[in-house]
Amino acid sequence: MHYFLRHCEFSFSVKMTRPALRLILLGFFLISASSAPVKKTQDVNIYSFYINSTVTSRYATTIITSRVANRLNESQEIFFEVKIPKNAFISKFRMTIDGKSYDGVVKEKADAQQQYSQAVSQGQSAGLIKSVGRTLEEFKTSVNVAALSKVTFELTYEELLTRRHGKYELLINAQPMQTVADFKIDVHIHEKPGISFLEVKGGLSTNDLANAIKTTRADSDAWVTFYPTREQQTKCKDCDENGLKGDLLISYDVERQNPNGEMKVSNGYFVHNFAPSDLPRIPKNVVFIIDRSGSMYGNKIVQTRLALLKILSDLSEDDHFGLITFDSRVDVWKRELLKATKTNLDDAKSFVQKITDRGSTDINAAVLEGVNMFKRQPQAGSASILILLTDGDPTSGETNTERIMSNVRKAIGSKFPLYCLGFGYDVNFDFLTKMSLENNGVARRIYEDSDADLQLQGFYDEVAVPLLTDIQLNYIGVSNLTQNNFALYFNGSEIVVSGQITDNNVESISTEVIAISKGSKVTYQNTVTTKDVIDVPSEHEDFVERLWAYLTVKQLLDKHVLLEGPEKEAVKNEALKLSLKYQFVTSLTSMVVTKPQEGDVEVADKPKEGKESHRPPVSSYPPLPPRTGLSAGSVHLPSLQLHHDLPGQQGPPGPSYDYDSYYAEASDDFESEADTGISHAYARTPDMAPTHVTHTFVAPTHSVPAVRNNRFLLPADGQPKPLCFDVPLPHKLKLLQDSALGFSMNGESMASKTGFQQITIHYKTNHHLTINTNSINYNDGQNNVQYLWGQEPSQHEQEGIILILRDNEMDVTIGNIRVVIVLHKKGWDVFLWPVVWQQPKNVTLSGILGKDKISYEEIQGSTLKIMDNDVKASWDEMTDYRFSSAPVVRCWLVPFQAVMNGEISDFTVTHL
Repeated sequence: MHYFLRHCEFSFSVKMTRPALRLILLGFFLISASSAPVKKTQDVNIYSFYINSTVTSRYATTIITSRVANRLNESQEIFFEVKIPKNAFISKFRMTIDGKSYDGVVKEKADAQQQYSQAVSQGQSAGLIKSVGRTLEEFKTSVNVAALSKVTFELTYEELLTRRHGKYELLINAQPMQTVADFKIDVHIHEKPGISFLEVKGGLSTNDLANAIKTTRADSDAWVTFYPTREQQTKCKDCDENGLKGDLLISYDVERQNPNGEMKVSNGYFVHNFAPSDLPRIPKNVVFIIDRSGSMYGNKIVQTRLALLKILSDLSEDDHFGLITFDSRVDVWKRELLKATKTNLDDAKSFVQKITDRGSTDINAAVLEGVNMFKRQPQAGSASILILLTDGDPTSGETNTERIMSNVRKAIGSKFPLYCLGFGYDVNFDFLTKMSLENNGVARRIYEDSDADLQLQGFYDEVAVPLLTDIQLNYIGVSNLTQNNFALYFNGSEIVVSGQITDNNVESISTEVIAISKGSKVTYQNTVTTKDVIDVPSEHEDFVERLWAYLTVKQLLDKHVLLEGPEKEAVKNEALKLSLKYQFVTSLTSMVVTKPQEGDVEVADKPKEGKESHRPPVSSYPPLPPRTGLSAGSVHLPSLQLHHDLPGQQGPPGPSYDYDSYYAEASDDFESEADTGISHAYARTPDMAPTHVTHTFVAPTHSVPAVRNNRFLLPADGQPKPLCFDVPLPHKLKLLQDSALGFSMNGESMASKTGFQQITIHYKTNHHLTINTNSINYNDGQNNVQYLWGQEPSQHEQEGIILILRDNEMDVTIGNIRVVIVLHKKGWDVFLWPVVWQQPKNVTLSGILGKDKISYEEIQGSTLKIMDNDVKASWDEMTDYRFSSAPVVRCWLVPFQAVMNGEISDFTVTHL
């Protein structure tokens, strides 16, 4: 197994007696592949690939689910690889084969190693994690899949998004090395204070793929969906016939109206996000300590000069700065700190342009000289920062790293931070990390690449504007706090503190933040009630506790680097205990996966920065097959081409339902239905799964609350607050129409029932799709084929029409129009809801759903200006049925006529 962090990548490899095949599928993430031509084969088929990421108060939980089918009449080994962010912790891995699940279990490294060694002694394979690129780690496993069978892989990882440059970023990379018919990325962001901006960039937002990205904002929530068709997957900037190749970069920030920060309390835990912005900047003193040793030759020294020139230009006039270069000798530009005037900056730039590489590396003397510059010329009311850039080990002067760290620690005396930038992979990054942590700083690796100068400048921008110093956050009635004191707070960043509430009966928590702002003391005080309920999905209701655990483990692992003796062991034991409790794969734990082949075992370890996880070589390991991309083509499920019976009357209970185990019980369902007199028949076309032609569904009698209207959401152009309008029940509505294309979609609702009971789609004169709450019927003028809700995902293409059936969605693409019909089940209430995911540009569509967005202005109070008309609105809430999770959102409720330019009668039809 491979886990890759920060971006995720999927890879499937197939090992057989015939020439080896390897399929690589990457999703939120990155994937590597050879330059060998892609084999057009259907021996292995990834018939669905979902990435679902939920971000709640900056804490992201991502679930990647991929279903793969072996289409051969012989067994073959299928490899699964995924890349995830280095800052993330894997918390779950599962393989499901023939209805049986095999879960990864997180164990202490020693216990996992023992189990691994037993497996190796029997000649069995081993899993590993290794670092990949700048921000990724790779996890890999394989499993032998029987002939004409399927395997489902599911990976979950968690991370706390860090605020940098005034925004949070979620990076999703996709490179499947094939087109995938049922490909979905869903991101839901929930931030209680409100989302101030949302932006989606990246290679996957270019060309035709831009139409496959849909963003929706509603007060405290935002959704980003990416549902590219197979045709679209070949149309992005770097895409080709092998499918997607690029990334989505989702950036956002939250509203910050309360200077005290944001407090969230849930299930006995709290988290405090503190990021004030309305503060004067503190002048800074910064000394740059630049390695000019021989190993910095070439691009390294050139890019360092470029970055320094740009950084010097960004200094403010009330800043003071110094420059030190070193090899075996330490040279200072000026012995004292100088003010960043134009004359001084021009002189400094001339000095920087003359920096050349030579000699060895005396890190000890260089850093101590930087400290002395601050001591010789202290600046009251300012923030001092040391920044060291080096690309190697100390090779001159004092070379013992322990003594260097001791010298630097004593010299600095916790008065200011030291930031260490390690250039390339030859640097002793462990040494830089420990020296930074000992002095209230951080270490960052600068990668040898064409953008190294931008990496250097980007890091400086993070620390360019200090706003607070000596920050202390105090809380009453809590325990087990994460770090709550900080030397500096920079503009565009965020301080996060979490802890446990000691008394579950306490009704409020008091907070106090004390800090220094430009020479004066500032205090922030706040009290929050513990009874506030955070509106999050039930599956994420423990996110505050898991966030606390994540942050605690991260900080304990940092402490573990610094401590010695009994203290070091105590910190290690605490981090290990939490890692095991929350099933986090950390540097102290390993994930053990026992596979179905006679107890075959794999172990996954988290590597150190810049290093791979190495296991002892096993001579009996079979060689890995060549890394060849395998195109799965269209998604025709092999199980459907065999004879799997279709499920009975009810579909699976949710989007994470295990289809393989579901089908294991389908035969019994079929037989029991036959006993009740329900007749079944099958229809098959070349591209379709066998389906029931007739089906009887009898719903139990149950009273439901009366519903008077269907409420529709209308996103607003340039406004975070959407509009909404009501349509009274019952009705037969023209939902969407494109006369030029010959496309129309109509829907029928019933009195006192939410949503629609039947929706029809017509294309040209011969294509008709009828969808109700039991089944989906497609007729092309000659053949009639029926699907049932809950049957295994399947796909059909014909004459420009693409139909994809998922567990609770019918995805329909006709030309440049893409609609999804979502099946909702609320108790005994079952209904449909139509969603337009894509429509042609510069084409006016008619119907209730014909408007993509609308512009408005808030004039005063609850009056909006819409299309030059003053409209009275009310700030109301609604359930957004466009999403399976059906979140409750806030919207401006306006009259139907105000946004639709007509009466409801103008949008009704007599026949569906």
